[in-house]
Amino acid sequence: MLHVPSDAPFSTEQRSWLTGFFAGLAAAEPAGGHGAPAQTATIPVYVGTQTGNSELLAADLADAGAARGISMPITALDDITPESLAAVSTALIITSTYGEGEMPDNAELFWEALSADSAPRLEQLRFAVLALGDSGYDDFCQAGRLIDLRLEQLGAVRLHPRADCDVDYEDAAQEWIAAVVERLAAENPADASSAPVRRAERAASTWSRKTPYPSRLVANRVLSGPSSAKEIRHLEFDLGDSGIEYAAGDAFNVVPANDPRLVEELIAALGCDPDADAGGIPLFSHLHRRAEIVAVSKEMLALVGERHPDSEPGGLFLRGERDALNDWLWGRDLLDVVRASGLRLTADDLLSAVRPLQPRAYSISSSPLHSPERIHLTVAAVRYGEERPHGGVCSTFMADRLDADDEVGVFLQPNAAFRLPADGDAPVIMIGPGTGIAPFRAFLQERAASGVAGRNWLFFGDQHRASDFIYEDELAGWHESGVLDRLDLAFSRDQAEKVYVQTRMRENGADLYDWLESGAHLYVCGDASRMAKDVERALLDLVAAARGRGDDDAAEYVADLKRSKRYLRDVY
Repeated sequence: MLHVPSDAPFSTEQRSWLTGFFAGLAAAEPAGGHGAPAQTATIPVYVGTQTGNSELLAADLADAGAARGISMPITALDDITPESLAAVSTALIITSTYGEGEMPDNAELFWEALSADSAPRLEQLRFAVLALGDSGYDDFCQAGRLIDLRLEQLGAVRLHPRADCDVDYEDAAQEWIAAVVERLAAENPADASSAPVRRAERAASTWSRKTPYPSRLVANRVLSGPSSAKEIRHLEFDLGDSGIEYAAGDAFNVVPANDPRLVEELIAALGCDPDADAGGIPLFSHLHRRAEIVAVSKEMLALVGERHPDSEPGGLFLRGERDALNDWLWGRDLLDVVRASGLRLTADDLLSAVRPLQPRAYSISSSPLHSPERIHLTVAAVRYGEERPHGGVCSTFMADRLDADDEVGVFLQPNAAFRLPADGDAPVIMIGPGTGIAPFRAFLQERAASGVAGRNWLFFGDQHRASDFIYEDELAGWHESGVLDRLDLAFSRDQAEKVYVQTRMRENGADLYDWLESGAHLYVCGDASRMAKDVERALLDLVAAARGRGDDDAAEYVADLKRSKRYLRDVY
């Protein structure tokens, strides 16, 4: 998963408020006695989000609008249609980009309709787009760019230029928000005769990416067996006096540090002085705590191409052979690129070509009803490489280099778009192989502690039952107690023919469809590139088989699940 939150911690009241976003609640509504300017206009804000960042910025936008007397109701993009856009004169859109340039889950249906030949003309519409993305990917901010371009093609006019925000998005996003609100306020001066707008009550931020809470890792144990090809760990972080309140379905960010041995080898390979000044601290310290030195930036590849065009990575970059370059980079880090190219850099050149080290976000695997003072994570320690050991930046930092007495920066990433149903009687189907079980362990803790009557069905799997059945005792206990009504397992390599969670879905297709017909909510967590796509294909096939009305009908049925927020994904 994971990607970046805003600068605000959230109380129980705030979280409840955020949860209402996708039900179309207004972020500002009429009320008296709050000292806000009088209402002058209502401007809708439409949000596309995968992990919650866009909706938090939408809350900032709504607050800024309310301060100037403008009501800004917030709605998910999938809750509107191009035809509904034709009925408004001004619209503001905030969307992230997911995966390789894809629309976030709650904007996918909207984009399909907007990009269709049948989409209506929108000459009456003024719009502004705020796009979130990661410039480390080739399709940076692609979702926002596509929506922005398509609206223009349909005749709409930009109220304000699109802003494309990188992972350090806060400042750029706030500049866009301020400029858009100022423009709208100038067009809609406050009317003293109108009812005042109540701003959403949101506390000022305490813990964020810029100011993380200094927590401690208080539990760190290996869940996978000694014969497993993986190393999956159960980690617990102490919330102490942070005041952090989380919900099942949220994510948790950890601020990592690079492996000091890798830093030493990189500095030596580049011919740099480890004590050279790097923004007021030694270069070694900067690379250890502040710079991304595993993933290779485009700026670094450009330097390699410029200075060593005959090297393999330099040549592939200069020739624009994107797929071949990506294949070459697979399993290699910056040190590999430096050694393969012979690149030598000054400290200044190095600092200009590395990106900031980012926090890593993980799905929380505990419920506050079960563990209010600690947050649990379920993390696979990433290790690879034969000639030289390589490791995941944050996963090996937590597994190997974080002692119990060490402080580590953490902060919450609320995800109101991935929640248990408000109706505790609603059935729940959870599909989460491997570490994808994390949020569903939290869900089951929550359902057990709250004592709700809704049925629960989990699909879980991995490679081998003997070594990869993590949380086996807990799952067995929930199954025996009746909290977990059904548990379907898929261990792919325990038999000649590989069996996956989607295999079990197909085998139980009729029952799964019956659960959906009885109002079940379906959740998926895990790998986006293969598992999530295979699961959706299996879902479409079993719905088509159960209904007997063809593929188009099955696709519309699944689309309805998405629209009604009964098919939710936490994929990465």
